[in-house]
Amino acid sequence: MTLADSVNSPPEEHLRQHLTEIIELLDKQKLEEAIVNQQEMPHHDLVETLMLKRHQVALKQKLDGLHSADIAYILESLPVDQRLALWNLVESDLDGQILLDVSDAVRETLISSMDKSELLSATEQLDTDEIADLAPDLPEDVMQELLQNLNDQSRQRLQSVLAFEEDSVASLMDFGMVTIRADTTLGVVLRYLRQRGELPEHTDKLFVVDENNVLKGVLSLKRLVTNNAEQSVASVMAHDVVYFRLDDDAEEAARAFERYDLLSAPVVDELHQLQGRLGIDAIVDLIRRKSDEERLAEAGLREDEDIFSSVWKSAQNRWVWLGINLVTAFASTRVIGLFEDTIIKIVALASLMPIVAGIGGNTGNQTSILIVRSLALGLISASNIRRLIIKEIAIGLLNGIVWGSVLGLLAYWLYSSIDLGMVMAGATLLNLLVAALTGLMIPLIRHRMGLDPAIGTSVLLTAMTDGMGFFIFLGLAKLFLDTPH
Repeated sequence: MTLADSVNSPPEEHLRQHLTEIIELLDKQKLEEAIVNQQEMPHHDLVETLMLKRHQVALKQKLDGLHSADIAYILESLPVDQRLALWNLVESDLDGQILLDVSDAVRETLISSMDKSELLSATEQLDTDEIADLAPDLPEDVMQELLQNLNDQSRQRLQSVLAFEEDSVASLMDFGMVTIRADTTLGVVLRYLRQRGELPEHTDKLFVVDENNVLKGVLSLKRLVTNNAEQSVASVMAHDVVYFRLDDDAEEAARAFERYDLLSAPVVDELHQLQGRLGIDAIVDLIRRKSDEERLAEAGLREDEDIFSSVWKSAQNRWVWLGINLVTAFASTRVIGLFEDTIIKIVALASLMPIVAGIGGNTGNQTSILIVRSLALGLISASNIRRLIIKEIAIGLLNGIVWGSVLGLLAYWLYSSIDLGMVMAGATLLNLLVAALTGLMIPLIRHRMGLDPAIGTSVLLTAMTDGMGFFIFLGLAKLFLDTPH
């Protein structure tokens, strides 16, 4: 690929091209090694060593110039043996950033392949907030030595961040910020910034503090460069500041960033003293991670899974909710077993009852997804739950009447039985009501218990709508169709 091609092609396409080229080199290396090992020749070891070095040089040339995030993507896309082979060729000064960029499961694989000195070298290049992100995955002895090697300020900052919960604002904040005093003129601030030479990434405002580091306001770069240099910071700074406390919930902070279109925001302690800064990059990472976790949770997966991990480890990750699903499916079959005599007498029931269960599951999923999203956005409270329940019952009733009538007419058209059509319509109506209430209550109850409302909701919902759908439909059939007239 030429330079012109790489500039004009989309980033994703360019990245996939790099991945394809690296996979081809790795496959070629493996093939040549197999051929050499099968042949007898003089200086066999020397030939094998020279061939290996040639391939390593070619791979390093491909890696050179790639962004750490691109290398992380490539590592995630490779089987474990090829991943580790490539990982050993990455420039050591990129190790720390790549460990931050890869998924949790892949990070675990990479860290397990590194010795203590390599881990210390990789983490010592990182900022304090970045070390805090890696801390849960680092061996205890590495963390202890790393803390000893930090200066007093960095050590205190790292320990303070680690003292807070993983999903708190403190766990996401960084310390790359510029502070100024209110009695300074804008001209002095501009000279200070020029002398500083470089600003922290995503800097859109400067934080105004007093002599005790108490936050007094913020000065946007826009106001700094558009006002007279003789004016004081106090005269142009914003006093109405969106700020966060160390123990604030990170997801609530993310919603505030969206609501107020923030790029950065100050983080203060209980004394209102400035402790750090929350940036848009950390918020975007949080949103992506939460989105991934919710998708996995909806499928009943307990944690992020490396797609190239061992069969045993991957199977264990899927066992819990598969086991629950098996139990609930067995329970549904027992419901059907209660009405075997009725099904034998009226064969049409066997073909119709999956429809009742299926439309109920669809309705329940619609409701549950809406409720999980609303809980995540903080839109549901004790004051509006009753109204929400009434609304979902009304929706279930309306859908039940409409689609129950449709399915009832369809059943009558197929089997020329008014009674069967009525049973189909009634069962659909009742099961849609059950599905709406179940889709509402399962996530609400899990949230009330302090559990993730997304985890396993679809499995539990399917079990409930299937079991109740079969029971309602076959129960009505036994009551109205199995009784001699």
